[in-house]
Amino acid sequence: MQIPENLEELSTESLHASLTAASMESMNLLNNIAGAYPDAISFAAGRPYEGFFDTDQLHTYLEVFTGHLRDERGLTRQQVSRTLLQYGDTKGVIADLIARNLAVDEGIVADPASVVVTVGFQEALFLVLRALRAEDRDALLAPSPTYVGLTGAALLTDLPVLPVPCAEHGLDLTELVRVLRAAREAGRRVRACYVTPDFANPIGVSMPLADRHRLLDIAAAEGLLLLEDNPYGLFHRTPDRRPPTLKSLDTDRRVVYLGSFAKSGVAGARVGFAVADQRVGEGLLADELSKIKSMLTVNTSPIAQAVIGGKLIANGFSLVAANAREAAVYQRNLTQVLEGLDRRFRACPEVTWNEPDGGFFVVVTVPFTVDDAFLEYAAGEHGVLFTPMHHFFGAGTESRQLRLAVSTLTPERIEEGLDRLAAAVTSRLPGPATAPVTTGAVS
Repeated sequence: MQIPENLEELSTESLHASLTAASMESMNLLNNIAGAYPDAISFAAGRPYEGFFDTDQLHTYLEVFTGHLRDERGLTRQQVSRTLLQYGDTKGVIADLIARNLAVDEGIVADPASVVVTVGFQEALFLVLRALRAEDRDALLAPSPTYVGLTGAALLTDLPVLPVPCAEHGLDLTELVRVLRAAREAGRRVRACYVTPDFANPIGVSMPLADRHRLLDIAAAEGLLLLEDNPYGLFHRTPDRRPPTLKSLDTDRRVVYLGSFAKSGVAGARVGFAVADQRVGEGLLADELSKIKSMLTVNTSPIAQAVIGGKLIANGFSLVAANAREAAVYQRNLTQVLEGLDRRFRACPEVTWNEPDGGFFVVVTVPFTVDDAFLEYAAGEHGVLFTPMHHFFGAGTESRQLRLAVSTLTPERIEEGLDRLAAAVTSRLPGPATAPVTTGAVS
């Protein structure tokens, strides 16, 4: 096919402004570096553990769900086929099953009518931000540092993000009130605050129960909506001390609960959801989100929903029970990484790290700038990957921190990876001699 000579060339300036934002390049950059060094051990991606993947489960879950449609919902064979193979309801076909799961695992009482099943968490987030952004003066509050997917979705919806500093346990609530009131005094209409109370990406820390209650009190007093993200809440090192979600404590419909089955269900199904029970006229915010979804993705794949629905049914609607093996791996890996960092850097007081009580991430602080050039050096010269924390702060921010994702590696790869990381870090430590690297063998 010959391209016409007079075809106008597009320029970046003629495209949406978000496409030139540095944060939109973060994922591509990290993927490109990983692709260039395929033998590097990666602490970069916060993906679920693959050791228990089993494609036979897909068939089992589909059979369980089709049995549910037939036996519990009373559908005929033709209706079952139509439910799975035809375009489906925009809000989804497993909203009632998700509501039952939330009741079992989180103590959240959700009307299925308030649930919108989405193409992963990211669509749920986009739908909410698109609905909330109505005027140029609208803005969103979010922790700094924050999840890059939040930043990207806000860019795509032209919703400015106002950063709120983090304290030891996540969002600094005193700063939240200050930033909120300053924004309003400047003429901003703050629509909501995004927050991950449990093991937040990227810093890995959790909000104490008292702070959760205080945040809800602030939201009520200030007329603020909260967008709760909870991908890691099931994965505590001390499961019996798992704190309640904001949504389970919410008595005033202040919280929009955004969920995903990427970490706890089947990541490849790409199924997420929003619980949006806020009143909008005679209906719910969920109804408004479904309008947007109908023009964006039409509906979430019924086959993908069937896989998730079947997994929920097969496990008594408890993803805590369904993820017992995975949770044990994450607890083991997190403990191993924390102990491994101590063995390798205990003689280097200038290298520190936080100690989350669960989740996928650990943040290491070093006495030099961790930029993308250092990441490429570590990948090329030492064969190890991680995520520089500056990607979570926004353009132009320097950081002396790096994020380690602990979820996907075996114990042997963790030890080798920490050896490589220690070699890369100690090669940049100031002083006449670098600290020794001590290999911590797995006993």
